[in-house]
Amino acid sequence: MNRMRTNDRYSRTRSAGAPSAGRSSGGSRSSSPRRPDSGYGRRQSSPQGEFALPKTVTPALPAVEAFADLDMPAQLLDALGHEGVTVPFPIQGATLPNSLAGRDVLGRGRTGSGKTLAFGLAMLARTAGQRAEPRQPLALVLVPTRELAQQVTDALTPYARSLRLRLTTVVGGMSIGKQAGALRAGAEVVVATPGRLKDLIDRGDCRLNQVAITVLDEADQMTDMGFMPQVTALLDQVRPEGQRMLFSATLDRNVDLLVRRYLTDPVVHSVDPSAGAVTTMEHHVLHVHGADKQRTTTEIAAREGRVIMFLDTKHAVDRLTDHLLSSGVRAAALHGGKSQPQRTRTLSRFKSGHVTVLVATNVAARGIHVDNLDLVVNVDPPTDHKDYLHRGGRTARAGESGSVVTLVTPNQRRDMSRLMAAAGINPQTTQVRSGEAELSRITGAQTPSGVPVTITTPASERPRRSASSSAPSAASRGRRGRGSRSRSTGDAARRSAPRPSAVDAAA
Repeated sequence: MNRMRTNDRYSRTRSAGAPSAGRSSGGSRSSSPRRPDSGYGRRQSSPQGEFALPKTVTPALPAVEAFADLDMPAQLLDALGHEGVTVPFPIQGATLPNSLAGRDVLGRGRTGSGKTLAFGLAMLARTAGQRAEPRQPLALVLVPTRELAQQVTDALTPYARSLRLRLTTVVGGMSIGKQAGALRAGAEVVVATPGRLKDLIDRGDCRLNQVAITVLDEADQMTDMGFMPQVTALLDQVRPEGQRMLFSATLDRNVDLLVRRYLTDPVVHSVDPSAGAVTTMEHHVLHVHGADKQRTTTEIAAREGRVIMFLDTKHAVDRLTDHLLSSGVRAAALHGGKSQPQRTRTLSRFKSGHVTVLVATNVAARGIHVDNLDLVVNVDPPTDHKDYLHRGGRTARAGESGSVVTLVTPNQRRDMSRLMAAAGINPQTTQVRSGEAELSRITGAQTPSGVPVTITTPASERPRRSASSSAPSAASRGRRGRGSRSRSTGDAARRSAPRPSAVDAAA
């Protein structure tokens, strides 16, 4: 990638119409002042391990308080209103004026702060009116996990549709043939994980030389997962004069390389960098005895309402899920050992309330948004403060309230104290036992029914029998009629009557 880009590209202003294919538009650039953070458990110093945010030269455009104040297509504004999105979140109001003008952006905000629309609206608005050639997308969003890719896709689809932009998702665990087909048909916007995108490029199914807008979402996790070589190799293939936006909940020193190498004079905005800064989130450390931990966990899982429970390993997740089901708790497992369709179904059932307990590894720590989720439980305490912040970020999102509870045995107390200090959090610490009123007060714990449950397929997932499938076609009727004219009309009626499927019978 060309690291010697100059501000010449920013002297061009965005035209009133859609930019032409292959054109980079821009405006003036600089850093917006960092907002002071305060709140429950938040330290005043910078989070541990984070690098100094870059200082930019060109002044940033001022923040806006309404989407109508932004230079966006009317169709996009109408779609925002239709989706009930009326007031921009702080990170959106601060970055969108600049990203719409073509500025590079470095944004830090906790999960649930509105990062997806902060980069997504600008990307879509600046791509509107263009048409991608086969295998040559115009905009790219790189994410670390399949779940985050699906969340970004779901969030941006209604807005992309309003502008008649084709958006496709490229992730592992799904048919690479179908993804290659979508790219061959042409897609203006691609949301991808690095590994699968590299596979498609190696097969000749995708080229990035026309990508004018590139977004890195949750860049720190990509570096933590060892994707840095793949990410830099992909960034080196996009248009060197194009726009780049990097968003993350935390910005550790691994991300500094990406910032220095690929962002030019970026607008910098930081809001709610830590889950500890969220005033609507409570943090509890519950001291438990090892022998009582499973019963305590089971009672918390049996509460009214949904809860995500995090454990360290796939085996531990499966074991706890089986135990909860046998205890009468509607639980489901989510981890990397599950296929993508299984993971998608599990998340859908949890979001709809068909399943009330999601037992997961860190695969669910990012990229999952569930409305009105008010409790996250670390059954196994995380070993890294960033993992704690991202696990906790599943609750108290977008102004909602919630609690993060961590179960800590005596031999884990010292490590947990260090982790909380690194995360900048001062939790409420309580000694609890199963069956106690204090445990119920904090978590809503209650005694499970003890009646084993089986998670059945919800009605929304059952295959629907169409009229054409329930009645034979004219051709099939003709073939059958020629070979069985001696059969009675009553037999024919019984044959043509639709039979209930196995799923229907089970219901």
